[in-house]
Amino acid sequence: MTIVEKILAMHAGKESIKPGDIVNVGIDCRVARDFGGANVVEHLVNNNLPIDTPERTFFTFDCNPGGSDQKYAANQHYCRRFAREKGIKVYDVPTGIGTHNAIDLGLAYPGSTFLSTDSHANIMGAIGAFGQGMGDQDIAAAWANGKVWFKVPESVRLRFTGKLPAEVSAKDFVLNLLRIFGANTLLAKAVELYGDCIDAFSLDQRITIASMATEMGAIILLFPPNEGVLHELQQKTGKSFVPVYADKEAAYAYTQEIDVSDFEPLLSLPGHPHHTAPVYAYHGTKIDSAFIGSCTNGRISDLRLAAALLNGKKVAEGVVLKIVPATDTIWKQALNEGLIQIFKEAGALVSNAGCAGCAAGQIGQNGPEEVTISTGNRNFAGKQGKGEVFLASPASVAASAVVGYITHPAIAQSPVTKQTPNAPSFQAKAAETSKAAAKPTCVRGRLWLIPQDDIDTDMIFHNRYLTITKREEMGPFALDNLKGYEHFAKEAQAGDIILTGKNFGAGSSRQQAVDCFIALGISCLLAESYGAIYERNAINAALPILTYTPRQLEALQLKQWDVIEVDFISGRICNLSNNTTSFVLPFFDVQNEIYQKGGLLGK
Repeated sequence: MTIVEKILAMHAGKESIKPGDIVNVGIDCRVARDFGGANVVEHLVNNNLPIDTPERTFFTFDCNPGGSDQKYAANQHYCRRFAREKGIKVYDVPTGIGTHNAIDLGLAYPGSTFLSTDSHANIMGAIGAFGQGMGDQDIAAAWANGKVWFKVPESVRLRFTGKLPAEVSAKDFVLNLLRIFGANTLLAKAVELYGDCIDAFSLDQRITIASMATEMGAIILLFPPNEGVLHELQQKTGKSFVPVYADKEAAYAYTQEIDVSDFEPLLSLPGHPHHTAPVYAYHGTKIDSAFIGSCTNGRISDLRLAAALLNGKKVAEGVVLKIVPATDTIWKQALNEGLIQIFKEAGALVSNAGCAGCAAGQIGQNGPEEVTISTGNRNFAGKQGKGEVFLASPASVAASAVVGYITHPAIAQSPVTKQTPNAPSFQAKAAETSKAAAKPTCVRGRLWLIPQDDIDTDMIFHNRYLTITKREEMGPFALDNLKGYEHFAKEAQAGDIILTGKNFGAGSSRQQAVDCFIALGISCLLAESYGAIYERNAINAALPILTYTPRQLEALQLKQWDVIEVDFISGRICNLSNNTTSFVLPFFDVQNEIYQKGGLLGK
């Protein structure tokens, strides 16, 4: 049998299996992350399922360390509570990437089986183990039953010949494999790697290569463990392991020989990891940001290489370099070796351990038109933000961060011939030649009664939406953090009028708390009083706001959805639903002047 067949047979209680067989596989280690973990718990709770051997069951929080996103924070807390109740170990946010900790702590080991909600759980191929990323129902089943069904894959054997060029890193190696096989040639195959260059790869290098099996469509890239790797695992875990090797007479779907002599430093072009090109072909392409880390290149050897290239240098003007170790143990090692100091002196942002640039929540995202060079394993559109992401080795990323454009240490001295992309234009828009028509000073609309005091700007427009800069996109989020009015934006109609209590708009200076109402077409706000900054923001944005006293409105006998008419200049209010009239404080002169200009900056 092949390696994968032997591991699956052993864990299914079978003497032998073959490709296509369906087997129930016992799982040695079952993991849920903060991404998907709450869904796993929901399945267990809703179906009243037990936990099979809690000591083999773990949470690993690595996608969003610290819970900077409210949903992640809620999910993490939910999982922690469940873990405390069920006696499940949580490798919490300080510890780093779950798959790396599983290797370094011996939760996964040569010949073992490992499942996670992480699609890169097949990184376990680096140590000759079987790892798979699966959906939350599969993981819930594994937690409850200790096993899951699996279809035995076909195996492919790759034999590598020739001498690997010195400038070709492990990341370049796997990008060259992507150039050869693309995203689907090895689809659903278990791939075993052999050859002198394979045997020479360290554990860190094997992890880098194995981490991109998913991008190649493979079930797993399996490295037969050599003595050096077994010794390193023993040093890390204090345990000895018996590896699994393929039989000499094992049957493969096919065997392919690949000469590595022609391998070269490569990039993955934005959008698709398998769309590769030589680094030199994009030498000189302007970058805005750079990232070193992820489960592909966050090991100590990656950080040492980056530090060697950054030592005594500065990150280029206008470039942001983010560096994130894979685990907290690696972080501390980098600190003790002085690498963190080198990174900080170079001007890099160094974050706590985690997935970082792949899970955009930890260290931020890239924006529209931003060009990023990253050591991650994916650059799908929207994965790290709205910009463009090139994938490359730590050497390429560090060298590029210093000069401000894509390069590699082997070609960094070459003249730059590639034109940099055109920068966005910030030219002022041509002034309107015709004067805008006078704005109406009397409006009529349906009344929203919101009888609450101290409605703050977080209730009006929560800070999770503050990255929205276009006014027309703000409307859907108005009042969605005010209890009882979460559906306000969906139910509001253009022309509606809001009447509320004291101190409306207390809190922050965010302009969005005004602009969201303008986006919805709200024609007027009436309040007993406003937050000082909010009042200025509303007036300056030409959102009509008026102030009233409770006695002034008594005669109107206002009810929800009454139709009222408001005159900004006189302060007259008519309740057209019951034919009553009263007066409130009208616009003052400057307010009307700004309103008629369409805002403080109008002409």
